[in-house]
Formats: sequence, C-alpha cells, structure tokens
Amino acid sequence: MTGEAAPTTLRIDKWLWQARFFKTRTLAAKAIASGPIRVNRMPVAKPGYSIRVGDVLTFAQGKLIRVIEVAALGARRGPAPEAQMLYKDLDPPAARAPKPDAPPPVAEREAGAGRPTKKDRRDTDKLRDPLY
Repeated sequence: MTGEAAPTTLRIDKWLWQARFFKTRTLAAKAIASGPIRVNRMPVAKPGYSIRVGDVLTFAQGKLIRVIEVAALGARRGPAPEAQMLYKDLDPPAARAPKPDAPPPVAEREAGAGRPTKKDRRDTDKLRDPLY
C-alpha cells in the first residue's frame, strides 16, 4: 500500500474557499481576478496561483483588509472551527470604535413624556366630558 503524501501547494481560490473567507469557490476566483490580492507582497491576478504553508495573503473582505498567514493546506471545506486551523490572522479586526463624525446618541425620555398615546387621549376626553 502506498500512502499519498500531503500536497505542498494548493490553488489560492480553493484555499480561500476551504478557509471560509468566501462562500463559494467562484466568488473567491472572482475576487482574485478583480481585486488586489497579494501573496507575500506580490499581486496575484489568477485564481490558479499556488500557495504554500507560510505564505502571507493580503486581501479585501468586505470593508476589512485581511492579513492572513497560511498555517495549513486543507483537504476539504469543513466546519468553521476546522477552517480556522488553516490560518493565523496577523491583523485581527479591532473592536469597533465610535466614528468621530457620528451623531451623538439619542437622549432618553422620561416615561410619559412626549406625544400622548391613544389611551392617554381617551382618558383626557373622559375627564373633559364625563358622558363620553
């Protein structure tokens, strides 16, 4: 019996899909072909580019710029905890800070302050006209 050796390289689109950065492999391929993805600071435009363990990937995911080091090459697209074992996040997303130009938070109102409800209007009408 001959055992198969683990692959030493893997297509970048397949790895991004297996590591769950993209929902489908087609979306990963489109992001590579259209967007600025870098492998070890070198731009890559082909989804078939081969990556190895230790490569550093820089790419946009939504509004975030992700910097990821390839820790392992996967054999399948598994569950999220398994996918997280495939990479090390070199620049984890920071906690959201309030934007400097954001409007101030809305002030709290006291109970009963503001526009009266329909029930309040009916109670007021009963006080004015007892036959109501």
